[in-house]
Amino acid sequence: MRPSTIPNNKKIARPLIILFWLGVWGGVSLLINREIYLPSPIRTLRAFIELSTTAEFWSSIAMTFIRVAIGFLVSCLAGVILGILCGLNRFLYDAFNPLAITIKSTPVMSVIIIALIWFQSGQVPIFVCFLMCFPVIWTNVVQGVKQVDKRLLQMAKVYKVDRWHILKGIYIPSLTPYLMAGIITSLGFGWKVTVAAEVLSSPKYSIGGHLYNAKVYLESPELFAWTSVVIVLSFAFEYLFKRIAANMTNHSH
Repeated sequence: MRPSTIPNNKKIARPLIILFWLGVWGGVSLLINREIYLPSPIRTLRAFIELSTTAEFWSSIAMTFIRVAIGFLVSCLAGVILGILCGLNRFLYDAFNPLAITIKSTPVMSVIIIALIWFQSGQVPIFVCFLMCFPVIWTNVVQGVKQVDKRLLQMAKVYKVDRWHILKGIYIPSLTPYLMAGIITSLGFGWKVTVAAEVLSSPKYSIGGHLYNAKVYLESPELFAWTSVVIVLSFAFEYLFKRIAANMTNHSH
């Protein structure tokens, strides 16, 4: 009986935790009593409802999502291909590793400012998302390739197994957990850096542009409402990918 009660306890605990932190937010807002510094959850919800009735709200979410999706997918494609090649070839790894370390060490704001010089406003968030997510995917894929069981590779060589079956039966199963971890990490990070890039580049129809405008006009409820949208979207896509990854793993077994 005990194992069956654990999921139910989790389902009850999660809403209670959310309500607790909403209560903390509301309590601090009451103590400060200055909406410009910290609007209450109710005032933020009202601002969200008002925003959600406009077409621009949904257009901005859609355009930001498209920018995140493009940047993220390109980073995944480049990270997987180069990660596999670098994991198999020591020279390529030594050549790309300093680049990955440099990108990881560079502040996001520096990348955004450089991108503003190189690209148009609508392309800046896509480039920033790609560049900041790429090292995470690349590093995880390289690690996955390096963790392949050498004994299995030797056995495949002895039995003259063709390269396609070695890739499908040995490399991909070893690589998958590392790739999934990298993708999950990059998903949340990708939303943050894309919106940050939108704040500075201000492309037409963007969540970041609305965040900047709310800050300029001191519309704190709108600022918190848009911030909540980013958080919810980031969590939603991360949760969705985890479910898809879990289903894929179950079907493979």
